[in-house]
Amino acid sequence: MATLEAFKEALKAGYTFKGDSITIGGAKFNDEGVPGIHVKVPLKSLNRHGLIAGATGTGKTKTLQVIAEQLSTHGIPTLLMDIKGDLSGLAASGTSSDFIEKRHAAIDLPYEPMAMPVELMCLTSKGNGTRLKATVTEFGPVLLSKILGLNETQSSVISLVFMYCDNNKLPLIDLKDLRKTLQYLMDDGKAEIEKEYGTISGATVGTIMRKVIELEQQGANEFFGERSFDPQDLLRFDQNGNGMISIMRLMDIQSKPKLFSTFMLSLMAEIYNTFPEQGDADKPKLCIFVDEAHLVFEEASDALMDQLEVIIKLIRSKGVGIFFCTQNPIDVPDSILSQLGLKVQHALRAFTEKDRTAIRKAAENYPITEFYKTDEIITQMGIGEALVTALNEKGIPTPLAVTICRAPLTRMDVLEDSEVAEIVRKSQISMKYNEEIDRESAFEILSRKIDKAASIEQQDQKSDSLDKEIAELQKAESKRLAERQKELARLQKEQERAEKAKTAENEKIWKDLTKAATRKTKDTSLFGTLARGILGVLGVK
Repeated sequence: MATLEAFKEALKAGYTFKGDSITIGGAKFNDEGVPGIHVKVPLKSLNRHGLIAGATGTGKTKTLQVIAEQLSTHGIPTLLMDIKGDLSGLAASGTSSDFIEKRHAAIDLPYEPMAMPVELMCLTSKGNGTRLKATVTEFGPVLLSKILGLNETQSSVISLVFMYCDNNKLPLIDLKDLRKTLQYLMDDGKAEIEKEYGTISGATVGTIMRKVIELEQQGANEFFGERSFDPQDLLRFDQNGNGMISIMRLMDIQSKPKLFSTFMLSLMAEIYNTFPEQGDADKPKLCIFVDEAHLVFEEASDALMDQLEVIIKLIRSKGVGIFFCTQNPIDVPDSILSQLGLKVQHALRAFTEKDRTAIRKAAENYPITEFYKTDEIITQMGIGEALVTALNEKGIPTPLAVTICRAPLTRMDVLEDSEVAEIVRKSQISMKYNEEIDRESAFEILSRKIDKAASIEQQDQKSDSLDKEIAELQKAESKRLAERQKELARLQKEQERAEKAKTAENEKIWKDLTKAATRKTKDTSLFGTLARGILGVLGVK
């Protein structure tokens, strides 16, 4: 049976480091705190990532708070993704109590309340803090395709869109730029695209468009845009050299896991692409804590998980540590869990057979120890107690220790609205990022191009309509002229017939007169009378 002396010797050897370290709490053996035996994590190994797990109400958020405080006082900036809104109290000093004094006496640590330098951030206009944004161009076709969950064919179309926009100087800033470009390539620009790049399937573009709209419905249209967040603004310090704690307040996107995972992955990718290689440094440059991490893993596609796994493996060379907070270690995929050097396991509760199975699996993630039965102790720990193991400076796991966690030095409650507003007002970067910018980009340029083409087409249609109207008028006029000429010809013929008839009648009269004149008759008076009558009819005086 393990003795207290053996426990002290093992823990003292396992948690003694050459370089600086942070202290999580004091070791516990046989249900008692062991004075002088502190559970620490060397700063040198904090870029090897970590896990904070435990059932609801067991204290994992307070442990996250403690670690963030310790990192800040050692000059290490942090970014905390606060899903529940529990972490704003880091900006205010804590308050001592009999319980806290007793706890710290048991673990032989002083309690000195203090406030930490805090920057409050948000993703949407509903949040209260410095807005974080990124452009579609910064995502790039590969990452954007993974976030949208596109297949190989659809991803190739996204790559084509980026290439077309680059070649034609069309900035892709937000999602409306992307939608407008897709719309243009299938309508007005279809002939141009087919000539330069080949045929694009309308069904493929339609699928991509629906994926983009789905992302917009989760609020991503507020995230994509300018001014893009510069990850260097996470690496700030206060006047005392304490690292800035940047709290990303995500309470308004709990029901929008795709937006959450989109932001997290894009930020990690941007950090990896912009931070220089740090090598084997004495402490990390930045630590990122992802609270309620199961939201990321539950909604992530296989492609997104692959990308996340790659970033987790590579980003530590940039001096960045990533820590996931969740209820159970099995929430984290094995491929990522195996990359996590620090493990802080708060209590798990066994209410069902499924719970007991999960606990046995969770216990297998920790080093074997002669001092505890891990699967049993996990269910027996109280609030604010945790099993802890880390990597020492040589990368070897430290002994597993039940730890009485130290209390946060900051407020263990949220800030009032007025306190939040005051922090935002005093922020050195909120004015920079909260300014609304909507410069000319693909949407405006293509809209003008489409409108111009539509105007030309409309003018052509008007010209065609006018030509048609003129032709119809000319046709009607020609028809009227033809009818007029026909009428004139008819009248001329009638006149000719009338004149011909009159001439014929005159000729007949003269013929009859001539016959009468030559006729021998004795009645000369009758002849004279007849002749005068005829001449009168003819109008001869």
